[in-house]
Amino acid sequence: MANLDSFELIREETIPEVRGRAFLFRHARTLAEVLSIENEDENKVFGITFRTPPGDSTGVAHILEHAVLCGSRKYPVKEPFVELLKGSLKTFLNAMTYPDKTCYPVASQNLQDFRNLIDVYLDAVFYPRVTPQTFQQEGWHYEVEGPDKSLRIVGIVYNEMKGSYSSPDHLLAQYSQESLFPDITYGLDSGGHPRHIPDLAYGQFKRFHETYYHPSNARIFFYGDDRTEDRLRLLDGYLKTFGRMDIDSKIPLQPRFDRPRTLVRSYDPGQEAASRGKTMVTLNWLLPETLDPEILFATSVLSHVLIGTPGSPLRKALIDSGLGEDLAGVALENELRQMYFSTGLKGLADAAADKVEPLILDTLKHLVQEGIDPRTVEASMNTIEFRLRENNTGSFPRGLALMLRSLTTWLYGGDPLAPIRFEAPLAALKERVSAGGCFESLILRHLCENPHRTTLVLKPVPGLDARQEAEEKARLVQVRGVMGEEGLRGVVEDANLLKRMQEAPDPAEALAAIPTLKLSDLPVRNKVVPILVQQGAGAQVLFHDLFTNGIVYLDLGLDLHLLPQDLLSYVPLFGRALVEMGTEQEDFVKLSQRIGHKTGGIWPTTLSSAVCGSRSAAAWLVLRGKAMIEQADDFLEILRDVLLKVRLDNRDRFRQMVLDEKAGAEAQLVPAGHGVVGTRLGARFHEAGWVAEQMGGVSYLFFLRQLAGDVDSNWPKVRGALEKVRQDLLNRSALVCNVTTDQRIWQAFEPRLSALLGQLPAGPARVQPWSRKADSRFEGLTIPSQVNFVGKGANLYRLGYTFHGSAIVISRYLRTTWLWDRIRVQGGAYGGFCSFDRRSGTLSFLSYRDPNLLGTLANFDGACRFLRQAELSEQELTRSIIGAIGELDAYELPDAKGFSSMVRHLTGDTEEARQRMREEVLSTQASDFRAFAGVLEQFNASGQVVVMGSRESIEAALESEGRDWLEILQVL
Repeated sequence: MANLDSFELIREETIPEVRGRAFLFRHARTLAEVLSIENEDENKVFGITFRTPPGDSTGVAHILEHAVLCGSRKYPVKEPFVELLKGSLKTFLNAMTYPDKTCYPVASQNLQDFRNLIDVYLDAVFYPRVTPQTFQQEGWHYEVEGPDKSLRIVGIVYNEMKGSYSSPDHLLAQYSQESLFPDITYGLDSGGHPRHIPDLAYGQFKRFHETYYHPSNARIFFYGDDRTEDRLRLLDGYLKTFGRMDIDSKIPLQPRFDRPRTLVRSYDPGQEAASRGKTMVTLNWLLPETLDPEILFATSVLSHVLIGTPGSPLRKALIDSGLGEDLAGVALENELRQMYFSTGLKGLADAAADKVEPLILDTLKHLVQEGIDPRTVEASMNTIEFRLRENNTGSFPRGLALMLRSLTTWLYGGDPLAPIRFEAPLAALKERVSAGGCFESLILRHLCENPHRTTLVLKPVPGLDARQEAEEKARLVQVRGVMGEEGLRGVVEDANLLKRMQEAPDPAEALAAIPTLKLSDLPVRNKVVPILVQQGAGAQVLFHDLFTNGIVYLDLGLDLHLLPQDLLSYVPLFGRALVEMGTEQEDFVKLSQRIGHKTGGIWPTTLSSAVCGSRSAAAWLVLRGKAMIEQADDFLEILRDVLLKVRLDNRDRFRQMVLDEKAGAEAQLVPAGHGVVGTRLGARFHEAGWVAEQMGGVSYLFFLRQLAGDVDSNWPKVRGALEKVRQDLLNRSALVCNVTTDQRIWQAFEPRLSALLGQLPAGPARVQPWSRKADSRFEGLTIPSQVNFVGKGANLYRLGYTFHGSAIVISRYLRTTWLWDRIRVQGGAYGGFCSFDRRSGTLSFLSYRDPNLLGTLANFDGACRFLRQAELSEQELTRSIIGAIGELDAYELPDAKGFSSMVRHLTGDTEEARQRMREEVLSTQASDFRAFAGVLEQFNASGQVVVMGSRESIEAALESEGRDWLEILQVL
């Protein structure tokens, strides 16, 4: 290929694993390294990464990651990042802080949009306007509140990390990592510890950018179907103005321990009763560096062998012990210079904590001495190989996954292509496995005989959050006393200056400078997924003719309307039981081995969505699976066995699943608090939301807690319920079968599938009546958290609204303007959301990791006035439409396309209706925004509220209102 003079070509080679050609360059002036991969993937990816090792836990790298996207030299607006969110066809747009690096990736299928994103991001990282006000907004600052003029700390990252430190699982992971790396940067919190974030000064923050954000410290990545010459030309426009700079950003190695260490830490579990059986323990081992691809690959497979499936030997030993409720630890961490492995148990009685370490060590020694079951090894090898060859990253761009993989070596001076070229290390590992003793020797060397090991005990301490909040208030009182009245006036002036900056509109000419597409650049027709609807042995069969590289994707849908409503909450566990309880011929370990060895995976999921134009829901348990066509017979045989021969009589195994499910639901309350609130809200407005809440919300968590006791006290009742679920659901007359593959494979697969369907029972499909009780209009859910999650919702169709595609544009506009500014920028919450479900008619406002409660509800109601007074320029309207089209045209891999097409079929979402919606989106006018304000006026009056946070914050809100307007429900 032709080379640009500014870049030295270091290497060029074909990479069959990504069906592309890779070029590694070094920029002559700055020594910046550039990896460019060309292939046929239309979902193009760019990323620039800086090595950013923090020297403390003030969160400087994390705050800077936020701040550089708040205006730059070329784009001097407050939030160019948000302007891109509004008006881009992006398939990925974000930034990520790691313990040793900060990444700025973008992705788009549209070439001009892709180049626009790159231009804004490059200007942002190299020439940001990191002003004191930006630092205060994104990081932290003092504000004066109340008549006593007390201080409080406000800042987006500050509140984000208060939310993180309210999550026991986050604490466990953070403390586990810190325990292994006490002497280097990995022993600090790059995200920022809430106690230390206020120690960060603006000057230190500014110097961090000046030190590390330079091309000489950058790794730059391109991927996709555009040309390398064009990539380099765009890039050189930025790099050519820089010279070379010596930057000390190397990540040192952690010195090895000569003996294991034990650490004890604490967290707040909520109410006193919840502390019983809530201790967590992890064992953590420091492993080798990531630079050797064979070691990197082998440890990945080893982790899967040990704990990757329900039948994995170490996982099974831990769960079978009955000591705890669920596995703990991050498993294998391989994105840092030195890998580590972490596993253990959560949900332990305090007295059982000392038993975890000997249990793990004895199990590992036993595996070394007696050997690992070869079928377990075969299953793990096949699973990892299938994943590599399929390269299914879901909605995450494939190129971005490759970039992150390349950085595991590239960032530390290694070969960036080594982690991408998997064929050679895979072949080498297969050879070692065939020789015998491969994983046993890895366990012996890296785990059993490795003295660099820590045991972390995380103990529940009820009231800890309240004590820490009291300590923070005491510190603020002390700070307030030291600064005096003059200092206090400075705090007020700084806060007012920040508020003026936040509220001031961006200059029209600056907004106009941000590159964007034109409406004429957008396709006027929806992308249509091919679908053939037919009958097979009495079942409904859907086929999607898409290229899948030899893989068959199969979804078997069981209609939940055949169940009485008191059995709905059993559905997720029944789905797991199909693949985790074993069959009449084999226990769950052998079944797990067979699934891993003969397929790419079989797993359950639930689907609950409103049927268009109806108050009823499409509610399904879907058993999903995939396999190479060569494995089709084995694949279908496994499906037949799990459907017809699953054993539901193993009480001990089912108890383990219930406890695991319960622990998982509790662990998600803080990290996904906005989702919990959104699900709880949605249950009020449509049958689909109610079903989702029964199978995955707070109601489901309460059901699991009750079920855990019932398994022991009334097992015949529980087993009878499971058998009833199987009897009612397994009916091919109500079955939907969804297949995604190409026509050639389908011709070979269809008769085999029909043979399977013919073996399933058939009978009348009797729909069961469901009735929902009315919930209180206002509800407060209490958990131990230092931040809140606030929601308000209503069903617009019941308020008389008739859907128009402009609602998609308007709800998105509210998310990126009013809610972004009021909830995040000015309110200090990590996020504010507005979502409209056009199938059900449900409109929801939500906030995430929010220091406020009543103020957030007031801002939700303020959206009505904002829309009524909004004066949208033509450019703002165009951006909003483009962003909405970008969401409608979200990038999907073949299996996701087939699944989405099935959902549209089941919900009556026709191509004609979708095309009409698209045309309405494209023709949205400013008048539609003002008209929607009238809808929001009704929303304000009749909307229902769910909030989640600490009891103290909820009760303080009640007290300030002077009335009991919330029904309080204790969740944790």
